[in-house]
Amino acid sequence: MPKNITLTFEDAESARELFGPREKNLRYMMTKTGVDIQTRSASVFVAAADPERVECVRSCLSQLYELVRSGHKVYSQDVDCALRVLAREPQTSLVHFFRDNHFIVSPKKTISPRTLTQRDYLAAIRKNDLTFGIGPAGTGKTYLAVAVAVSSFLKKEVKRVVLTRPAVEAGEKLGFLPGDLVEKITPYLRPLYDALHDMLEFERVQEMLETGLIEIAPLAFMRGRTLNNAFVILDEAQNTTPEQMKMFLTRLGFGSKAVVTGDVTQIDLPGRAPSGLVQASGILKGIEGIDFVQFQKEDVIRHPLVGRIVQAYERFSAGQKRYGGSHDLP
Repeated sequence: MPKNITLTFEDAESARELFGPREKNLRYMMTKTGVDIQTRSASVFVAAADPERVECVRSCLSQLYELVRSGHKVYSQDVDCALRVLAREPQTSLVHFFRDNHFIVSPKKTISPRTLTQRDYLAAIRKNDLTFGIGPAGTGKTYLAVAVAVSSFLKKEVKRVVLTRPAVEAGEKLGFLPGDLVEKITPYLRPLYDALHDMLEFERVQEMLETGLIEIAPLAFMRGRTLNNAFVILDEAQNTTPEQMKMFLTRLGFGSKAVVTGDVTQIDLPGRAPSGLVQASGILKGIEGIDFVQFQKEDVIRHPLVGRIVQAYERFSAGQKRYGGSHDLP
């Protein structure tokens, strides 16, 4: 049987802020859950055939309202995050989740986890000297690691930040690119630069790069070094060989932390060479001071339009498999 509930909020101004401009947050919630939401002044009427969905929306609205009253602004991405969290763990306190897990990276950026796995990932990085973040692209593995690294540096917990990744994508084409070795390899390190520039002013990043306080380099540059008092991130680690992975892990010095990120479903090593990340996952589990956090497809954070695009392509692919052959686009 359909279930209907009514929520009435005492603070009309906080309710309007929760609803969003032109009730954007409520409309987004209807799209994500399939429930019907109607408003009248500071009251909300929720109806759906599935009682569990109604309860999820009720809990989400009630808790986000308290969050707004405590001074936290709520945007569509927060609604998306809240629904994801409650779908996985209905008893989660959203006030605790949003307020106690955020941290200031710089005057330009405040970061907070948007899924429970991201929360666990941040906790693992804080607790351990070596953390592996493994899962699909778009889950925030690298971005959050860079955020923690920058925050740790600004709080003087480490003296420098080192970001590295293998340049396996370059392959044999590297010699045909213009410039010296650093200039040739820079395009393959661009995602790390992008994350930094999203958190710090451009001039600050350039100054820190020039003085060596932040170093972005291909993995080959790590050989023979010992990295003390540093926050070190190895990105795209699925494309390391076992020898490269061992080399990287043994660079860790006193007062340092390391985060290794990668997606074992996207291995680009030539000749089906074994992945150092896959091997390390089997060798190092259970060792004190090392933690593995596994991200799932559900942790992928996308712009809502991207999600609809992906669904459209999935329907198109399903049609191809069902009817056979290829479909011409109109």
